[in-house]
Amino acid sequence: MLRRLYFELFVALRYLRGAQGREEGRRFIRFITYIAIGGVTVGVAALLLALSIVHGFSREIEAKITGFGAHIQVENLRDAPLSDAGWMETALQHMPGVVSVRPVIQEFVLIRRGRREVDGVALWGSPTLPEYLQQHLVAGVARFTPDSLGRPGLIIGRQLAEQLSLKVGDLVTLFSMRRLPSSVRPRVRVRQFYVAGLYETLLADFDQLYVFTSLDAARALLEYGPDEVTRFDLTLQNVQDALHIARQIEDHFGLPVIARTIYEVFRNLFAWVRLQESIIPLVISIIIIVAAFNMLATLLMVILEKAREIGILASMGASRRRLQRMYLILGLLTGLVGTALGELLALSLALLQQKFGIIPLPAEAYYMRTAPIALQTVDFILVAVVTVGLCGLASLIPARIAARMNPIQVIRFH
Repeated sequence: MLRRLYFELFVALRYLRGAQGREEGRRFIRFITYIAIGGVTVGVAALLLALSIVHGFSREIEAKITGFGAHIQVENLRDAPLSDAGWMETALQHMPGVVSVRPVIQEFVLIRRGRREVDGVALWGSPTLPEYLQQHLVAGVARFTPDSLGRPGLIIGRQLAEQLSLKVGDLVTLFSMRRLPSSVRPRVRVRQFYVAGLYETLLADFDQLYVFTSLDAARALLEYGPDEVTRFDLTLQNVQDALHIARQIEDHFGLPVIARTIYEVFRNLFAWVRLQESIIPLVISIIIIVAAFNMLATLLMVILEKAREIGILASMGASRRRLQRMYLILGLLTGLVGTALGELLALSLALLQQKFGIIPLPAEAYYMRTAPIALQTVDFILVAVVTVGLCGLASLIPARIAARMNPIQVIRFH
C-alpha cells in the first residue's frame, strides 16, 4: 500500500517543502502555505491550552471545596445535632470505600474584636484543622492548643482577619445564641479565644465565613452534649463513588440521617465550573474550524498555481484517483505538521505556566491568582485526531477539483 502511495506522497512532500509556484508568485504561495500551517498550529495550541486550563480550574475548585467539606457530609435532616456520635463514627468508618471520618460541630456565631469590629461567622469545631487548610496556612500554627490562661486557639481566614484588623496572637470574643432544646428562648453564651493562625484559600465566601477551633472548645461554647455533633465529613477512596456511598449510608441509618455529596452541597459552584468546561472548549474549537477552511483556500490556490503541472502529470498517465490522493495527502500533511507544532507549543506554554504562572487571574473572580494547568494525554490525542480529520475533510474539495481538470485545456491555456 505504501509503495502504491509513494508517488503521491513524494509530490505532496515536494509541494509542502518547496511551496512555490510560478516565478512571480513563488513567495506568495510559500507564504500562504505557511499561513495554513500556522493557522492549524495556533488553533490546536489554543484549544489544548483552553482544555488544560479548564481541567485545572475544575480540579483546583474541587480540591478547595473538598478541603473544607470532604466528599460526603452526613447530618440530621431536622437541622439538629446528631446523637450517639461515637457509635455513628465507628459505623461510618466501617463503610466500604470510606477512608476517614471527621466529626464536626458547626454553628453560626458572632465574632468581636472591639466595639466596632463585629462580624457573623460559622464556627467550625473539629479534632484537627483540615489537611487542605494546613497546607494553606499563611501565618501562625495549625493547632488549637489553649494558651496559659486556658483560652482555646482559633484559626481564621486572612480576609476576615484584615476586615477585623486581627493578627496572630490577638484576642477575640465569640457569642453564641443557639437555642437549646430544653430552653424556650435563646441564651447568649460568650467565650474568649486567641488567634492561633491565618489561612487563605482565595475562596472569598469561605475565607470570610469559616473560623476553626477544637471540637471541645466548640462543644463548650455551643453547649453540645458529650456525644453530639453537627455532622460527619467523610473522605473516600474514589470521589466518583460519592453518590453511591451516600445512598448506602442513608439506607443503613435511615431518617432523619441524610448524606449529601460535596457536589450536592455546593451545587451552584460546581454548576458554574461545568458551564466553563462545556462552553470554553466549544468556543475555542472554532479556531480549528477556521484553520481548516483556511487550508481549503490555500490548497485551491496551490491548484491554480500548479494547474500546468497537474495537466502534465495527467498527460503522462497519472490517473484522476492519483491526483486526488496527491492533494488529499498534501492536506493531511499540512494538518499533521500544524497539529504537531500546535501540540508542542501548547505543551511548552503549559509547562511555563505551571512553573512561572505567566497567565494571571483576578482572585476575587476566579478564586486563584494564576491560571491552573492540568495536562491530560487524552486531550492531546483527541485534538490531534479531530484536527487531522478536519484537515482531511477540507482537502476533499480541492482534491476533487484537481482530479477533474482537463489536461489538454490546462496545458494549452497555461
